[in-house]
Amino acid sequence: MTSDSPTQHAAHDAALGFRHHDHAACVAEALASAEARCASEGLRLTPVRRKVLELLLQEHRALGAYAILDLLRAAGFGSQPPVAYRALDFLVENGFVHKVERLNAFVACAHPGQVHAPAFMICRMCDAVAEAQSAPAKGALGAAARAAGFQIERTVVEAEGICPACAEKACA
Repeated sequence: MTSDSPTQHAAHDAALGFRHHDHAACVAEALASAEARCASEGLRLTPVRRKVLELLLQEHRALGAYAILDLLRAAGFGSQPPVAYRALDFLVENGFVHKVERLNAFVACAHPGQVHAPAFMICRMCDAVAEAQSAPAKGALGAAARAAGFQIERTVVEAEGICPACAEKACA
């Protein structure tokens, strides 16, 4: 996809987010990539941080901090909220995880290590989240910002709807 437009990239990314795939390989590859990046950049991927990332990768949906805390507790990690919040802060700060504002929850980044403006498609039925890359500075928002002399530093693009699996169930 070397010459695809940002719109084509976004559509391709979204399709990948909701499609069936080898989930175990997906999780293993993402964890190995995170470990390699942390090693090369001198970042500490502690056991708790690694476990939080693994939980989010396994879920393929957004999880709130308290749901993550419950899963950490079940896995034998601490049960205090700061444990989960510190891990999430590190993961968000370093681009391994995004916060989905609409859900006040977190999801593993589909493009870790890349500077990008994520756009999230959130299924209102199952809370599945697919990430695509957006280019708000190039669209209508960017044009409005330029006209107003405003410099966009961060955007949050979230769309709510129904994922393919839930749409299929609704039709059955």
